[in-house]
Amino acid sequence: MALYINEECINCGACEPECPTEAITEGSDIYVIDPDKCVECVGHYDEPQCIAVCPVECIFPVAS
Repeated sequence: MALYINEECINCGACEPECPTEAITEGSDIYVIDPDKCVECVGHYDEPQCIAVCPVECIFPVAS
C-alpha cells in the first residue's frame, strides 16, 4: 500500500522531512509520493508521519 498527495496540497514542505523512506519529493506544483518507496511508515512509526504533520487534508491511501 502507498499514499498519494492530491491537488489540495499547499506546497508547504512539512511532509518531506518526516518521511523515513525519502518517498516524498517536491513536484512541479505539489509534493509527490513515490509509491515504490512509500511504506506508510510501517516499521518506523505507528501512523504515517506525513499525514500527522500535514496542515491540510491532502494525503490519502492509493485506491486498490
